[in-house]
Amino acid sequence: MLTPEQLAFYRENGYLLVKGLLTPEEAAFYRRECHELAERLSTQANIDATWNSAREGVAGATETRVLHCHNVQFYSAAFSRLIVDPRITDIAAEIIGSPNVQLHHTKMFIKPPEKGSPFPMHQDAPYFPHARHSMIAVILHFDDAPIEKGCVRVVPGSHRLGLLEHNPEGGWHLPFSDYPVESAVPCEAQAGDALFFSYLTIHGSGLNTSSEARTTLLIQMRDPTDPPTVKTHESRGQGMMLRGIDPLAEPRGVS
Repeated sequence: MLTPEQLAFYRENGYLLVKGLLTPEEAAFYRRECHELAERLSTQANIDATWNSAREGVAGATETRVLHCHNVQFYSAAFSRLIVDPRITDIAAEIIGSPNVQLHHTKMFIKPPEKGSPFPMHQDAPYFPHARHSMIAVILHFDDAPIEKGCVRVVPGSHRLGLLEHNPEGGWHLPFSDYPVESAVPCEAQAGDALFFSYLTIHGSGLNTSSEARTTLLIQMRDPTDPPTVKTHESRGQGMMLRGIDPLAEPRGVS
């Protein structure tokens, strides 16, 4: 659980880096799971998720790529166990302010060495806005993420600005001139660290120019009583309870 100081930092800044949430051995295990999954999927489909806006608006990003997979828990049971780990969900419950934590979706990202794609600065909220803005994310780091690997960068306190207008072309992003990636605060992390942030917090990431991949898993979570304001970005894993209960759940499949 969080200390009062950690919770106060999150409330003020809209993000919190929790050091050593996973052990180095656990992080190495999940790194292998991610890379093996990417190898399996890449034989069947193009899993490059680079935003066109990144290639057009971020210097050096023209030929970059990032490997990506939604809903990893449907591909490996290891991730099914991870997303309900109390070390994650207890912190999420404290930040959200509800004992009940519901899954929205998961996403794996692998930034390949030397050409791992950046992400322009943005909020997650425009993709799936909710009435009370209870949505948060956690990024689990499975290997080290220094600046040269394209670590996540944030604008502290930006969650208090509310939902901002984004450019929808090439991936929802904020104006490059107003929010250059290089001007945001880098959240350098080590394998096993977890970065929690509000879906209203402005964030992005830089190029991976290092000789090693950057491997992460994002878990997007919400209070189950906080309804979406737009019916969008739905997935088959959405609605799974990670902690507690869904007080609004209705019986299904009952004859």
